[in-house]
Amino acid sequence: MNAPVESFHPLLRLLHGLMAVLVIATLFVGVTMVASVGGSQPQLVAWHKQLGLALLVLLLVRLLVRAVTARPALPASVTPWQRRLACAVHFALYALLLGQILVGWAMQGAADFPLRFAHWLVPALVGANPDLYGILRCVHAWIAYGLFALILLHAAAALVHALLRRDGVWSSMWRVRSRRKEQGNPAR
Repeated sequence: MNAPVESFHPLLRLLHGLMAVLVIATLFVGVTMVASVGGSQPQLVAWHKQLGLALLVLLLVRLLVRAVTARPALPASVTPWQRRLACAVHFALYALLLGQILVGWAMQGAADFPLRFAHWLVPALVGANPDLYGILRCVHAWIAYGLFALILLHAAAALVHALLRRDGVWSSMWRVRSRRKEQGNPAR
């Protein structure tokens, strides 16, 4: 049995912050890209695809690190229904993010658009199919709305723990401990 930990593994904290920035950037680039009719649209589309594929790589690494590292327990003040809700929201965030990326990837194949990550050609998930493309594009948009909603819920809960409850949930993800505290000397 592993000893309890007070905070998430440093790599998980790094991935959480990096992915938060990239997810928000990807969503906003996607919205701007769809609304754009100017000359910047091809560049926005290219950025959106690269961000999505980068997120896929980071998500897979994050799930692997999460599976092999200990996580801090929620404080006793978190009720059972809140624990279940937190678990459901985290699962939904992971599932929607993975689904969003895979739907976007499949959408590119259905549109018969080559997909590249950096300089590598990424194989299509599905063959060219205009009808399937239309369906996938609609699904991609609805998943984006779901991600926006879950991100807002997740951020709101994090702020409640950070600003109102001050129960350690926020610091378990965002803590940056000083060397003095780790060595047993309280920081002054």
